[in-house]
Amino acid sequence: MNTSSNLSSPKKSYRLGRWITIAIILLGIITYFTIPAVKYFCNQIIYMFSSGDFTVVKDFVASYGVYAAVISFFLMVFQSVAAPLPAFLVTFANASLFGWWQGMLLSWVSSLAGAALCFYIARFLGRDAVEKLTTKSALQSIDRFFARYGRNCIIICRLLPFISFDLVSYAAGLTSMSFSGFIIASAIGELPATVIYSYVGGMLVGGAKMFTMALLILFALSALVVLFRKIYVNRHQDDELKANNKN
Repeated sequence: MNTSSNLSSPKKSYRLGRWITIAIILLGIITYFTIPAVKYFCNQIIYMFSSGDFTVVKDFVASYGVYAAVISFFLMVFQSVAAPLPAFLVTFANASLFGWWQGMLLSWVSSLAGAALCFYIARFLGRDAVEKLTTKSALQSIDRFFARYGRNCIIICRLLPFISFDLVSYAAGLTSMSFSGFIIASAIGELPATVIYSYVGGMLVGGAKMFTMALLILFALSALVVLFRKIYVNRHQDDELKANNKN
């Protein structure tokens, strides 16, 4: 009797989470199409991210005065769900507005909140819903990488500013990975990059802008070199293992 009750409890929790997620998404869609101010606000955010200029994001957040941190938190969560908008623009803006360590803390916490939301959207709504929020081809490419490297994928992708980690968060929600394992790996992987981007983000003025962007590109390329080397080594080890098994 107790065993049956224990088995049904996770199923009930899953159904409840699924319906709550669906209700929130439907409420958001209805609000977007029925309230012009909300629609304008969301379109303005998308345009702002597409500009690729962190100063536009900075000015937008600063315009809300005492509520700037709340708006920044919302922007980070919004860009997570609406993958693949660039999160580093918000990170730079936070560092410039709030100081590097306060901005870093805000960026770190809000990005983890966005990652958690992506994870649970995927877990409760499934692959079809995730493909509509992202793209099928992008999700498939992350799937292959995720299946091979698991948590390493989470940590490595967090180091790359121009790779949408939101896709990885969605992909993780489609696996059997526990939420605690996902959020711990995300927090560890994200912290070094967030510290670096926040520190240099406070210096993005005048001629330093191009110099810092060049450093970030160099950092991203370095991380990619490490990543591809790891892939090569793992494949070489797999080939040796297969050869030994045949012998």
